[in-house]
Amino acid sequence: MNGPIPREMGPAATERPPLRLADIAHGRSGDKGNHANVAIIAYTAAGYAWLRTHLTAEAVERYFSPLRPSRGVRYEAPNLLALNFVLDDVLAGGASRSLRIDSQGKTLALALLQMPIERPDNVDAMLRGAGGTRE
Repeated sequence: MNGPIPREMGPAATERPPLRLADIAHGRSGDKGNHANVAIIAYTAAGYAWLRTHLTAEAVERYFSPLRPSRGVRYEAPNLLALNFVLDDVLAGGASRSLRIDSQGKTLALALLQMPIERPDNVDAMLRGAGGTRE
């Protein structure tokens, strides 16, 4: 069949594509010895409000449970619309001791940004360049 998909064969009108954390935020990460530092920065104030409520230290620890963090701590940086997470003991000894490909935890922010999230009612106010504001 060539041409557009007939409406009755396409996704239902009420279906929306799933969201990932990357849709409402960006991030950076790195190492502090054997510990990882993961910063998640919202694009908008509405996104930051959602992050503060939903992206808990416990949720991040669960997400990274295969790396066996011994502890996760969340720090808030509201002036940057950011949350910073420190995950203890996730780097298998750290840069000089670990045999892991990412011994410095540089990819952990990217990994966390792939986390699926439920679509908030005000998602349009959270998206980068889609009407949200930084204030």
